Amino acid sequence: MQPLELWGGHECSVNRVGGVFHDQTIRSGHQHRIEDLERFAALGIQALRYPLLWERVAPQRPDKQDWAWTDRRLGRIRELGLRPIAGLLHHGSGPKHTNLLDEGFAEGLGRFARAAAERYPWISEWTPINEPLTTARFSALYGHWYPHLTDEPMFWAALLNQIDATRFAMREIREVRPDARLIQTEDLGRTYATRPVADQANFDNTRRWMTWDLLAGLVTPEHPFWARLEGFGLGDRLRAIADDPCPPDVIGVNHYLTSDRFLDDRCDAYPPERIGGNGAMAFADVEAVRVALPGPGGVEGALEEAWARYRTPLAVTESHNGCTREEQVRWLREAWETALALRGRGVEVQAVTAWALLGTFDWNSLLTRHSGHYEVGAFDVRSEPPRPTALAAEIARLASGGEPHPASQGPGWWRRDLRLQFRPVFRTVETPEPRRAWSLPAPAARPLLITGATGTLGKALARACEWRGIAYRLTSRAELALDDAASIARVLDETQPWGVINAAGWVRVDDAEAEPDGCLAANTAGAVRLAEACAERALAFAGFSSDLVFDGRSPRPYLESDALAPLNVYGLSKARAEAQVLALGGRTLMIRTAAFFSPFDPHNFAAHVVRTLGQEQTLEAASDLVVSPTYVPDLVDTTLDLMIDGETGLRHLANQGAVSWAEFARLIAGALGLNDGLIRPMPAASFGWPAARPAFAALGTERGEIMPALDNAIARYAAMVAEVEFTGEAEAVVQGALANQPVRPSAQVS
Repeated sequence: MQPLELWGGHECSVNRVGGVFHDQTIRSGHQHRIEDLERFAALGIQALRYPLLWERVAPQRPDKQDWAWTDRRLGRIRELGLRPIAGLLHHGSGPKHTNLLDEGFAEGLGRFARAAAERYPWISEWTPINEPLTTARFSALYGHWYPHLTDEPMFWAALLNQIDATRFAMREIREVRPDARLIQTEDLGRTYATRPVADQANFDNTRRWMTWDLLAGLVTPEHPFWARLEGFGLGDRLRAIADDPCPPDVIGVNHYLTSDRFLDDRCDAYPPERIGGNGAMAFADVEAVRVALPGPGGVEGALEEAWARYRTPLAVTESHNGCTREEQVRWLREAWETALALRGRGVEVQAVTAWALLGTFDWNSLLTRHSGHYEVGAFDVRSEPPRPTALAAEIARLASGGEPHPASQGPGWWRRDLRLQFRPVFRTVETPEPRRAWSLPAPAARPLLITGATGTLGKALARACEWRGIAYRLTSRAELALDDAASIARVLDETQPWGVINAAGWVRVDDAEAEPDGCLAANTAGAVRLAEACAERALAFAGFSSDLVFDGRSPRPYLESDALAPLNVYGLSKARAEAQVLALGGRTLMIRTAAFFSPFDPHNFAAHVVRTLGQEQTLEAASDLVVSPTYVPDLVDTTLDLMIDGETGLRHLANQGAVSWAEFARLIAGALGLNDGLIRPMPAASFGWPAARPAFAALGTERGEIMPALDNAIARYAAMVAEVEFTGEAEAVVQGALANQPVRPSAQVS
């Protein structure tokens, strides 16, 4: 076998909902950034799945084609030495003048494929239609996408139309390029079930092969689905396909953490939104990884089953995980290491594809609406230019070798106990158990060192590391004193961390006015001393600053580059720390943030609002001080992501929004159903605070907005607070909810 190749691709779906086309290439900004191709090539990938989409080239009429965009980009791809794998439809139904059920759909795509091949005869690898079975399900069986049908015969007709279109397209392409290869992609997982739902699981497990079965000419009268489709009047079409098959040269397996499903007849064990059915019975349909014991076969099981069925070369053509950064890295690495292990057992896996290089938009709603939901890829397109993440570093590492990031060592959440979201169920619809490529114990990882064991931020960072599977050490002042260079050096040398987050320091804003030396010693001298020790050892360092470095006279939210003018000692201590730490250069990151609120801390303003209004007492809050409140779970997760990405410099991290303290109190009250009539807006001067505050301290950013909106954060805060009280016992309950890291509920949802 040739060496395992590393491929890449950006999410390029163009799906239609009603009369609206949703174009991921436009959403990601790649439409206007040809320089992304240099970014992709620099990762070390050999091939690039790339769109020559019918809807984009000929959106109005088949005889009116505009190749300018693809000409320029394919030319640049060729110059960069990448091998394009050209796609003609990606979850699409064609231009406006056709659709998946149009009698002329297949011939139309064939003609377009001929034009594409004649224009680019040097392209040897093609995927005319990405995931035909999945697209047919979403468009004609579940009604999510155009033409929005929920009809099984129409679903099968839509699938056969796409199979015919693939056959016709490859026939036309091969008349231009006889050696052209068909790389046929499809989502592949397995459905498990409790015994009462076994028939449905068996049906699903037969249906999942239909894209490749049809193209390979395997759907003949002996096939389990022949009689069913013939009963829908599709027998002649099946015979035509079987008589003139177009078997794939490479089976492209798209596998996500949502691909393996579990069907459970015990509906009372699941929330209502997880309940579906087949007309004969109701059942829950959930991700198998969240409930099944033993765990599902995953990507290894999918590849082994595909190899056993077809004995055709395989590739993992999509590998993406919408999760925290280290989990994204772990998922890609698992796909790569699994492919290597399978090759060692004689399975011909040719490549693994780092998919969604630019991230994905709105797959949480199955591309049915523009909600703004974004999952980061190898590059974060919320920054301009797109910012490389730890996933980009991992792709480059897989291509050229090197050590993995210490934070990404260890098993992903799908291999840990916290994967179980529902009551565990022993599965009964079996699949051959794969030999686990990940069975070897992982080496001990260098930890992340966090200072501030008694503070809100230090404890929150440690809590997040626990749930994310990141090795860490949380230190108290007794272990590591910021005023003692010797203790700093000792702990750093003993611990050998890969990075340090300083969450310690002086937090009493008003007391600092009477004790300026103590505040400056902790927040400036101590922080700089720790940062210097990290710089000497080439360690990543992150520290925190405050919105109080500003004087409040800005007419708009403050940006990272705005001039500093603190009004109080605390703000001065942070401003000096910023300047001196950032002057060290290297791997230093300073984060300005503001107005913490957290369900785990009883001492923040939001908790005060909940307690006071909950007791039907009047609450006074400043009406003339505007801030950007920051939800601590969002802050710590984003901070960890940035640290793992290797981000440096100065960043503002606060939830998107600007409110007075009185308005913030009203938002908290409204989210929890408390009486906001008890809130009394007051001028800040009436509180008699020793430390002056800026009247307007809202934080914006010029480095890309990566924190959720404030209303979203408040809703999540309220959902937790509504369930538990602020007690030590409650923390574990609430944290259990946080353990359910998001995954892509995309074309893998049954």
